[in-house]
Amino acid sequence: MWVFGYGSLTWNVDFPYEDRCVGYVEGFARRFWQGSIDHRGVPDAPGRVVTLVPDEKEHIWGIAYKLAEHQVAEVMSHLDHREKCGYETREMLFHPKDTLLQPFQVTAYSASSDNPWYLGPAPLEDMATEIATRCGPSGRNAEYLLKLAESMRSIAPHHHDDHLYTLEEKVKRILCLNDDDD
Repeated sequence: MWVFGYGSLTWNVDFPYEDRCVGYVEGFARRFWQGSIDHRGVPDAPGRVVTLVPDEKEHIWGIAYKLAEHQVAEVMSHLDHREKCGYETREMLFHPKDTLLQPFQVTAYSASSDNPWYLGPAPLEDMATEIATRCGPSGRNAEYLLKLAESMRSIAPHHHDDHLYTLEEKVKRILCLNDDDD
């Protein structure tokens, strides 16, 4: 069994795995449209974390992790708890970056628009302000965004995720983290 990470699982892997593979899934866009009340925010001030949004023109880069057969139940139980607030599993076809490898099925956690913590789209300035100012038990929401952007530049430097990188720029500006600011 393979699990696809496209958010914090690209830089915060807290489960055992046998192998990993960089690649992408087609037909989805990565969007900061899911509310986080248990990791990067709280019920009165939810953070924004990523989910997969259907979009036939897009594809999402990430990392697939192969689980050891004897650890599948334990790891999936752990991930079900970690991704508990609005996420469900879905199967999808993963395309490895290494073109010598054939595409294969992966399981991904994705939040649908009908879950109670779904925040949906908003103006990027508003989302950046929320991300820059929210914090939860797992840390600052801005840390989540900045680590994800760093991870994506590392594993898929050839791919520009406009939504992610535009939010990163806006959050850095709010936090005064840009190198070119006085």
